[in-house]
Amino acid sequence: MVKILIKFILTALLTYGLAKIMAPSVQLTGVGSAAILVVVLGLLNATVKPILKLIGFPITVLTLGIFLLVINVIIIKLADYLMSSFSVTGFVSALIFSLALSLVTSVVDMVVD
Repeated sequence: MVKILIKFILTALLTYGLAKIMAPSVQLTGVGSAAILVVVLGLLNATVKPILKLIGFPITVLTLGIFLLVINVIIIKLADYLMSSFSVTGFVSALIFSLALSLVTSVVDMVVD
């Protein structure tokens, strides 16, 4: 239980830092909003993402998996739509934020485990 809490706190802090680095195109109002964003993204990844993967499976096969990046962007833009304290402008910004956030969470998982 402690590891989960540490992962959550580190991910929220790093998400906030990542939003500050990408400041003009990604905006987050505070660390509390980053924590809420982590929860919202977790819920979207658990519920919506499997449905999008199932629907987009033929396109994913045809593009040799590159369409999964588009699905990640859709999840980020859905979080943007659901949260007033989080804003991402543009497809490329959402793609870069998605890739960087994946990298950050992978590093957190490796360090904490």
